[in-house]
Amino acid sequence: MELTYRPRRMRRTSGMRAMVREHSLCAADFIYPLFVHQGSQVEPIGAMPGANRWPLDRVVEEVQRAWGVGIRCVVLFPKIAEDLKSENGEECFNENGLIPRAISLLKHECPEITVMTDVALDPYSCDGHDGIVSPDGVVLNDETIEQLCRQAIVQAQAGADLIGPSDMMDGRVGAIRDALDEEGFEQVGIISYTAKYSSAYYGPFREALDSAPRSDSSKPIPKDKSTYQMDPANAREAITEAQLDEQEGADILMVKPGLAYLDIIHRLRQESELPIAA
Repeated sequence: MELTYRPRRMRRTSGMRAMVREHSLCAADFIYPLFVHQGSQVEPIGAMPGANRWPLDRVVEEVQRAWGVGIRCVVLFPKIAEDLKSENGEECFNENGLIPRAISLLKHECPEITVMTDVALDPYSCDGHDGIVSPDGVVLNDETIEQLCRQAIVQAQAGADLIGPSDMMDGRVGAIRDALDEEGFEQVGIISYTAKYSSAYYGPFREALDSAPRSDSSKPIPKDKSTYQMDPANAREAITEAQLDEQEGADILMVKPGLAYLDIIHRLRQESELPIAA
């Protein structure tokens, strides 16, 4: 056959395939979620086979193991003791709290590891929501952001490299960026949960942190998070959220859940030059 172009030429050897490969994947592309708790034992998480809650005196060992196989970033999630939870989630900005201590420990013992944090109130809230719930059952946006800014500053002070607002409050990326910059943390990045869809996939995560919405309160508590997390039927709205986060100073955009929303990842890739996480 007289063919000018034969695509198989570039597939002929492993070296040639590697040279023209459009996408590559390695361990450094992953962020390792680590669940930490105040206890003294490693606790298996029933809803997440193979995952554990780590006490602080064992988490360094696990991070060092992860580093050895090529992981370069971890994200910390806390299981907070019930007696430390409150309606306004004040424990989230306790300088001596579980997450600030975990950050400081990791940055001291494993200084090269990139530490990402979670910014939201649900692990610290007795109501189980990402924001403050008003007496009439409304998740308050602006009042919540004030708490999130204080949380982000404490995490940055402890040594966090990336702040991850997962709450889906309007305007929180810009507010956190301003708060960090005012405190001298211009170098701390923001990896924003940009298109975070309301989903049952979060069930195991909420079990791991004991952070699901409560129904045993004296006030009305929204049974789910659909007033702030995105409607799964909406794709164009994800572009709006991405544009807003980029304008407000996000360094990385995230789509969550990932595998079920590959179309959204593709749309955001077409709209933005920022790195996109899932």
